[in-house]
Amino acid sequence: MQKKALVIIDIQNDITKNYRDIIDNINKAVAWAVNNDIHVVYIRHENLSAGTRTFKPNTRGSELTPDLKMASNNIFTKYKGNALSSEEFTDFIYKNEICDFYITGADAVACVKSTCYNLCKANYSVNVLSDCITSYDKRKIDEMLRYYESKGSKIICLNDLFSDHRRTEHMEKEVSSI
Repeated sequence: MQKKALVIIDIQNDITKNYRDIIDNINKAVAWAVNNDIHVVYIRHENLSAGTRTFKPNTRGSELTPDLKMASNNIFTKYKGNALSSEEFTDFIYKNEICDFYITGADAVACVKSTCYNLCKANYSVNVLSDCITSYDKRKIDEMLRYYESKGSKIICLNDLFSDHRRTEHMEKEVSSI
């Protein structure tokens, strides 16, 4: 396995209906990661706060959506916005020496934002797949992409992954023919 991970944040039944706009792209990113020997990680949010109705533990709403392609059992639960607040996730990163992250998911102004910020702050390489994130208010996505970039994330799209891989594959063939 490469020291890279595709991280899918909060694609759960209680998430915004807007996730349906990106689910096909996320599933393509999962296939890309599997084909390139990259870890696939699923982050689930559970809300323990009194007075809230969504993402409650052991409810259908906290489960990953059934249309999300499952490629691993690397499923970690967080109780705060930042995925690094999950001790199991940080242990997984350490154990697998992961240093490069590809981020997808929801919500762009909350959990994706907090996770990207904290991964960059911890000096990891962070790539946000711009066509694999969504938000309750989709008008804020462009603003969030600028924010992620200002904090050190690289903004790419799904096609960048495929073209980078083809370019690398082509270079490897050229080198091996020499």
